[in-house]
Amino acid sequence: MPLDEEKNGACVRSIYVNNPHLDSMTDDILYHFNLGTSTHDLPAMFGDVKFVCVGGSPWRMKSFTEYIAKELGLSGTNAEYPNICAGTDRYAMYKVGPVLSVSHGMGIPSISIMLHELIKLLYHSRCNDVTVVRIGTSGGIGLKPGTVLITKQSVDSVFQPRFEQIILGKPVVRSTELDGELAEELLQCGKDLAEFDTVIGNTMCTLDFYEGQARLDGAFCSYSEEDKQRYLAEAYAAGVRNIEMESSVFAAMCKLSNLRAAVVCVTLLDRLKGDQLTSSHDVLKNYQERPQALVGHYIKKKLKDSKKS
Repeated sequence: MPLDEEKNGACVRSIYVNNPHLDSMTDDILYHFNLGTSTHDLPAMFGDVKFVCVGGSPWRMKSFTEYIAKELGLSGTNAEYPNICAGTDRYAMYKVGPVLSVSHGMGIPSISIMLHELIKLLYHSRCNDVTVVRIGTSGGIGLKPGTVLITKQSVDSVFQPRFEQIILGKPVVRSTELDGELAEELLQCGKDLAEFDTVIGNTMCTLDFYEGQARLDGAFCSYSEEDKQRYLAEAYAAGVRNIEMESSVFAAMCKLSNLRAAVVCVTLLDRLKGDQLTSSHDVLKNYQERPQALVGHYIKKKLKDSKKS
């Protein structure tokens, strides 16, 4: 099936899965979502989805659902948003109108499992023209805390724009290219809001939170403060402005499936100045709400534009 099709005279961006084995399966069980093609009417449940927002914690994604429902005027007085994945404790999923909100846990393994099943869910639901955005938190490099960073490229720990995975004992390298036009649209939304600093830069995706990010406060540390500062300076010189643990596989899998994708993370601290979070709970809560405000503004703007056309 072509990636982009003509429907009613308009170009439609289709979801792509590259797995011939799926065609011979009578039922595709999306185990970690507690959903399946024979047990649920996926097109009826999800066929209208145009935006998917993913983030680490179930609480944050439920909060985003409540926020976007209010922004889109879809929240009632006593509105309830049930967890569609309530039958499993792995991930949480919420839906309001054309917006799907899904938690992905921490790190590459957790988000990759979720993405495999999310991409198949969108495919089986016959969705098209879907935009996927990861919203989250990160450590900044040379940015003041609270800055919202839109990822230009996701790079690995040696600053290369690639995601490497071992498949059948052999390394497979995939591109981590993200949608540049989408990143610019989100940057413009930040300018429209004018409530906090919004920038574009490279994001370094690491395999862990402590040693992989040059922290000095883990259970183990075999390097000095000087070593840390030297490494972070090299990262900064390579265009890296924040560090997190999911963007590389997110970018790679979205590109493979023909999904427009972006990563929008707030920086909770400047890693050049420390490793631990010392800001108050209220300040951190305010920071964590900034990516959802930016993405919420983008979704409202796109839906408004689509009604005009």
